[in-house]
Amino acid sequence: MFEGSDFGKSIGLLKRSMDVSIMRREVIADNVANADVPNFKRSTVNFEASLKKALESEVQKPVLELAVTNPKHIQIGKAVDWKAVEPRRVLDWATTAKNNGNNVDPEQEFMDSLRNQLQYTLMTQAANFEFNQVNQVLK
Repeated sequence: MFEGSDFGKSIGLLKRSMDVSIMRREVIADNVANADVPNFKRSTVNFEASLKKALESEVQKPVLELAVTNPKHIQIGKAVDWKAVEPRRVLDWATTAKNNGNNVDPEQEFMDSLRNQLQYTLMTQAANFEFNQVNQVLK
């Protein structure tokens, strides 16, 4: 019903971000649970940078338009649908923080968890605000 509107896009972005926040909470919990496991490597979730690129690609025009005669040709400046952007779970193989090969810092994980929870709370408040705006219009 609201698919093409700004309201629909806002709610869609909030929903996707909240889903990623839940995934990030699970990854942080996994990291904390394995903080003492030898050779365990922490994971993070990357999503926001890819989403930003997709949203920017919708409004930016390419500097050079290329003629594409085959769908397999490389397309420069093609808009990326923000709905197609998926979160990526990234394993940090490069660092080691402990003598046992583990790189989980519980203090950092708890800070990441707190930041994630605050972001989730802000997103729920933003979604609530959007629906309240619609409710005011319908009254």
